Amino acid sequence: MEVARVAVEDAHRQHMEALRQLEENKATALGFGLEPRPPVKEWSLEDFLKHHPVKFNGKTSTNTADQWLKDLERIFDAKTCPTQNRLAFTVYMLNGEAEHWWISTKFILEERGKPVTWEAFRGKFLSEYFPNSVRYAKEVEFLQLTQGGKTVTDYAEKFKHLSRFYTLPLNEEWRCQKFENGLRGDIRLMVAPFSIKDFAALVEKAIVMAKMTNEVEGQRPQQPQRIGEPPRSKPKHDERRRPYDRPHHQPQGSRGLPPQ
Repeated sequence: MEVARVAVEDAHRQHMEALRQLEENKATALGFGLEPRPPVKEWSLEDFLKHHPVKFNGKTSTNTADQWLKDLERIFDAKTCPTQNRLAFTVYMLNGEAEHWWISTKFILEERGKPVTWEAFRGKFLSEYFPNSVRYAKEVEFLQLTQGGKTVTDYAEKFKHLSRFYTLPLNEEWRCQKFENGLRGDIRLMVAPFSIKDFAALVEKAIVMAKMTNEVEGQRPQQPQRIGEPPRSKPKHDERRRPYDRPHHQPQGSRGLPPQ
């Protein structure tokens, strides 16, 4: 009996020590402005579907396929969806040709003894619906992008869309410099002196400058044509004398022959 009593008291003492240590840890966390992290809630399919993900049937463009996967990953990352659930939820959103593709791909992976994981699905999906050749072409298109005949707004939208295919990290300063260099010459000259390093602010400033340029062009008076003055026209190419043309008039008797 004495041994049992001592064991119970020892267990109580350890329990109280553990509680005291837990309270000290909480106090330390609060002292540093840290809140105890709540336990991660288990994700269910119903929780996932509340975010209204769209189905994928495989009959889409490469851009749509890439964006579809990115939209799902955004949901997973924002809600800290466990990795083991990502594959099941993503496969649930497949239908049509895409569903048949995954059934076949999964069978091949299992036959080869390879793990069927979220990472494996992601790699196979991109290889099938967004291959590297398309990705590299998008990257080249981004590097060569300029405003051209587009409005600043359309240029900015195209710039943002293609920039996500650039394989190197994009810092804000380089992004702004790349966008500014692609602007139309007259707009770039007005924007450059501001040395803007924030992309959103740079786009807004370029839009304002383009609007001002259009207004000035619209208000500029056209020079009226003087009455009786014939319109100026450039000489036609056909009317210019070529070096090998023969002259229309020659001196009589010569006809290009040497004198006798």
